[in-house]
Amino acid sequence: MRNSNTKKTPLSALAQRTEEPPISWLMKMTLDHPKVVSLAAGFTDNQSLPVQETLELLEEIFSSRKTGQAALQYGSTAGDPCLRRLTAHDVQALDNNGAPGVYSADRVLITHGSQQLLYIVTECLCDPGDMVILEDPTYFVYLSILQSRGIQCRGIPLQQDGIDLSWLERTLDTLTRSGEIKKVKMLYLVSYFQNPSGITTSFHKKGTALDLLRFYEKKAGHPIYLLEDAAYRELRFDGDDEASALAAVDNPDRVIYAGTYSKPFASGARVGFGLLPEPIATATRRVKGNHDFGTANLLQQLLAHALESGLYERHLAELQERYAAKAAVMVEAIRQHFPEEVLWDVPKGGLYVWARLPAKNKTGVRSKIFQTALKKDVLYVPGELCYGPDPTRSKPNHEMRLSFGGATEEQIRIGIERLGKVLKKAL
Repeated sequence: MRNSNTKKTPLSALAQRTEEPPISWLMKMTLDHPKVVSLAAGFTDNQSLPVQETLELLEEIFSSRKTGQAALQYGSTAGDPCLRRLTAHDVQALDNNGAPGVYSADRVLITHGSQQLLYIVTECLCDPGDMVILEDPTYFVYLSILQSRGIQCRGIPLQQDGIDLSWLERTLDTLTRSGEIKKVKMLYLVSYFQNPSGITTSFHKKGTALDLLRFYEKKAGHPIYLLEDAAYRELRFDGDDEASALAAVDNPDRVIYAGTYSKPFASGARVGFGLLPEPIATATRRVKGNHDFGTANLLQQLLAHALESGLYERHLAELQERYAAKAAVMVEAIRQHFPEEVLWDVPKGGLYVWARLPAKNKTGVRSKIFQTALKKDVLYVPGELCYGPDPTRSKPNHEMRLSFGGATEEQIRIGIERLGKVLKKAL
């Protein structure tokens, strides 16, 4: 007999399943503690936001009634044709690849930030109970998408040039023997200056990973895709670029490329994009039509004018210099204040330094180190948040992500000094 006292909820299974994303309470914690130095938020640099340049672009757009009206009117679901063409051209130029068709504007979908693209692609490919293979560690905001949609995870450890290919192959083989390979839909890589580790995946590893996915998809009975999240690609300030997986032209139909204009131009201009193969291109366009039937047209016109005028490229060069300087400040402060037992790497791009303590020293939300750091008015992202719920391993709990993106140079120095004192006492 049903218990008459059982409360019924009007919420869907997805709504009931969805937990509060860690990014929400991390940002709330910053706002609730105005004195705290946040080395947690992945904000872009406030000082370098192109205020005057954006004003000039908007004046250009609204200099005539025709262009002004077009910018203030609805656009198409797929995105502004000019911006799609410019986006395809820029990705092709970055890859230095002339492969016909791969960099077609027809493959481009403009989205409200790359986060929307990640959500829609996952929604189109994965049902509850399906599986996504991830880097260990990975972008923790994407983990919230997987959690809310009831998707399983398997983590692949990172090496200095990307995922451990041998580990990936063993994982795919194990899943094949258990029959779970049929649930695997994609491999998700944050391929440039990875959030959180700062590691860049080599072109060789992308190509080899694609070959492995192609081999094991025969056993899965359906395609297995590589979702390459290139959000930080243009924030390189040292070293040479690596071509994207799109340039591995043997398997371009298995690559989903996600990019953004938020990080390299202005994070408030929430415009992202994807280069997508069929049938995913059509599916995501249809689903996006149900989401918003088109990204904000004014923002798209702003980005298109920035790209066409050369302003985007000039601003990007200044931004790269700015992040190089801020990264140097953080590196100097870490060298001065952190215990020698803490391991970390000098960043060559992106926004983050990934610090690893000896394994016995916990850095998680409930740890003494995290709570003490908060009392000392400094905040970091606990490394445990960056690992998916893989049942084949326990989550590491001795790491932290430190961002030099949003904090000022002075805040970076102060924050690292405070955190260094906490770590020295704990270690």
